[in-house]
Amino acid sequence: MTLLMLRIFFLILCVMGSWSISQLEDQWAQHPVIAVLIGLVGGGAFIGIDKLLKGFSLRGLSAATFGILVGFTISYFIGNSVLFKFIDDEPKLIAQIVMYVVGTYLAMVIALRAKDEFNLVIPYVKFIKENKPERLVLLDTNIIIDGRIQEVCLTGFLDAVFIVPRFVLDELQYIADAGDEVKRVRGRRGLEVLKMLQLNPRVEVKFHENDLPDIKEVDAKLVQLAKMLPAEILTNDYNLSRIAELQHVKVLNLHELGKSLRPVVLPGEKLTVRLIKEGREPQQAIAYLDDGTMIVVNNARRSVGQEIEVTIASVLQTAAGRMAFAEVTNGNGRSTDHAEAESPSEERGRLAPVN
Repeated sequence: MTLLMLRIFFLILCVMGSWSISQLEDQWAQHPVIAVLIGLVGGGAFIGIDKLLKGFSLRGLSAATFGILVGFTISYFIGNSVLFKFIDDEPKLIAQIVMYVVGTYLAMVIALRAKDEFNLVIPYVKFIKENKPERLVLLDTNIIIDGRIQEVCLTGFLDAVFIVPRFVLDELQYIADAGDEVKRVRGRRGLEVLKMLQLNPRVEVKFHENDLPDIKEVDAKLVQLAKMLPAEILTNDYNLSRIAELQHVKVLNLHELGKSLRPVVLPGEKLTVRLIKEGREPQQAIAYLDDGTMIVVNNARRSVGQEIEVTIASVLQTAAGRMAFAEVTNGNGRSTDHAEAESPSEERGRLAPVN
C-alpha cells in the first residue's frame, strides 16, 4: 500500500510539473490537456521501468555499473590509440561508438553472469552498526527436511543469515510432488520447516537465484556456491561434509553437534534408569539414556520393566556410539559387585557384549 501511494504521488508530481512547464510557453498554455497527458505518460513510463527492474538487485546494479566502466575504459583507450591516428574524424567517431557499445555490452553481460564472484568489488555482505559482515550459512535439502534446525534456531545459538539456493528449493518441491507417499511427506515437511524459519524473528532466511547450470549435482552446486559467496554449509550429510572439507569449505554438521551434546557418564556415577529388555548374557538387562547411550546392567534381569538405581562401572566407545556397563546399586549405596562376591564366570559375563 505504501508503494502504491508513492507511485500515485509521483504521477501527480509529473502531471503538475508537465502542466507548470506548459504555462511557460504560450503555444502549450493553450493545450493544458496535452500537457497533463504528457505528464501521465512520462510518469507511467518511469513506473513501468521501476516494475521491470523489480528483480534487479543492488548486486546486479553494481555489476552492471562495473561493466559500463570497463567497457568505456577499453573503448576510450583503443579509440585514442595509435591504431586510429591516421583515420578521418567521421569514421573514427563511428568506430569509437561501435567499440563503446560492444565493449560495454560484453563487459556488462560478463559482470552480471559472474556477479557472485566479485567478492572484493561487490561483496555479498550487509554491514550492521558494528560494521561486521553477516555470517552466511547455506542450507542443504537434508537439513531442511530433518527439521531439527528449527529447534536449534529457537535457542538462539546459531546467529547467521540462512541462504536457500533456488536448486535446493526446486529439489524440495520435486520431493513434495513425488508419487511415493514417504517422499511426499518428507518434501512437505521440508517446505513447512522453511516457512517456520521465515517466521522465526531470531533468524533471517534469503533465497539465492544463482542456479549454476554448468554443474549437475546438487551437492557440487552447494560447495561451489559456498566458495563463491563465501558461506558455510549446514548439513547432516556425511558425504557432503567430507567433499566440502576437501575443498576447504567450512561445514556445520548437525549430527556432530548432537554427538558433542550427549551427556558424559563416568565410572562411579549413579543413575536411575528404566530397564527395557534382557541382555545377551545371563542376568544382564539393557537400559538406554535419552541420547541413545546403551547401558548394560549386570544382575538385573529380574527387574526388566522397572526403574532402578545403577552405578556405572565402565564406559566403552564403539563405532556405533557410546556404551556403558553398570551394576545395580543396593540400599546402602554400594553396587552389588562390592556387596557380594562373584565367581570368575560371572565376572566374564558382566563385561560380555550384547546385541
